[in-house]
Amino acid sequence: MKKDPVKLTWLFLGSLIVNTGISFIWPLTTIYMHEYLHEPLTVAGLVLLVNSAFTVVGNFLGGWLFDHWHPYQTITVGVIISTISAGLLIFFHGWPTYAFLLITIGLGNGIVNTCINSTATLIKSKQTSYVFNVLYFTSNLGLVFGSLIVGFILPLGITYIFALAFILFAGFTYVVLTKYKALNDAKAQVKRASVNVPDSGKTREKPAIILVLICLFTAWIAYEQWQSNISTYMLGLNMSVQSYSFLWTLNALIIVTFQPLLTHFDDFLTKHLRGRLYVGFLLFSMTFLVLIKATHYSAFLAAIAVLTFGEILAFPAVSTFVNNRASLAEKGKYQGFVMATASAGRAVGPLIGALVIESASYQVLFYFCTILVISAVALFGLSHLYKIHKKGSQPAEITENHDPLNQ
Repeated sequence: MKKDPVKLTWLFLGSLIVNTGISFIWPLTTIYMHEYLHEPLTVAGLVLLVNSAFTVVGNFLGGWLFDHWHPYQTITVGVIISTISAGLLIFFHGWPTYAFLLITIGLGNGIVNTCINSTATLIKSKQTSYVFNVLYFTSNLGLVFGSLIVGFILPLGITYIFALAFILFAGFTYVVLTKYKALNDAKAQVKRASVNVPDSGKTREKPAIILVLICLFTAWIAYEQWQSNISTYMLGLNMSVQSYSFLWTLNALIIVTFQPLLTHFDDFLTKHLRGRLYVGFLLFSMTFLVLIKATHYSAFLAAIAVLTFGEILAFPAVSTFVNNRASLAEKGKYQGFVMATASAGRAVGPLIGALVIESASYQVLFYFCTILVISAVALFGLSHLYKIHKKGSQPAEITENHDPLNQ
């Protein structure tokens, strides 16, 4: 199979549309439920937790169905769930309907995002690592667009926000129905071709996959502190909300500027995939060392910059690392694991951070995040060294060049 089942333009556009649409909705949850629906903050937090849980379910379900059912029908079902949910929110956004529809959107988007990543594994015109890098860029660009647009539209009324989300999801539904039809044939070709490939049904290096997913999980727990608890820490240091918001502007600027540059070094980064992961995750841990003694705004700017460089190095590389080791028959399933791990880290991160702060202090939280990520990376690295020692020689790094269907 040499022809792409979905043109890269439509794949990247799909990622951009979905992430823009969801960024219209979930960032407003706490504000909308507390200020407009007059529900306690604890209820808003619970709704977000359940939403994240259903996103994880959608990630797992989307990956399994992509492999064992029909990829085209799977992504179609996912985007239709999101579209119908967003459409209903236009008319029914009171309590508890709002919470229920937010949860179903989480389920639909979990399925869709996993299917988009799984579709990347079927692309043959570009290396899979390149596709994952661009997908990470488009997903973040969608979040930036959504966040900016919400600020202008929200004063007009919450109904307009839901209407915009519905229009975007409906647009992507049309794209899926017209541009993703070849997914089933592409998956079927892979299955037929894999019959002649030795061990095509076996996923290689499962322990390595588990350990890199643990690194991803811990990194997301640490990352979520920036989106939740660090804002209150900065306010306690007499810094403004605007100063905190600018940190995310800087985050977006770094991603938009430097993520595309990584695609020009894709061959080098793929050849040194483990090194890319080590550097990326260790940058994550370093950002909290900066925060331990931070009292001036410049320290927070430096910390978010270090965090973002770690993010663009590590997160797309996890998808590539897992894909290179997943069997031909289980590509979707393992991309589901990647997406679900990230969703789970996002779900529990704020709660874990709050518990550490309440029982100790922010400084303890920063030490905790540093140690948590470094421990996971150390375990990941030591397991590789042990394997080398056990074999008595350096094993060759698995890359896309070893994909028998891409020769």
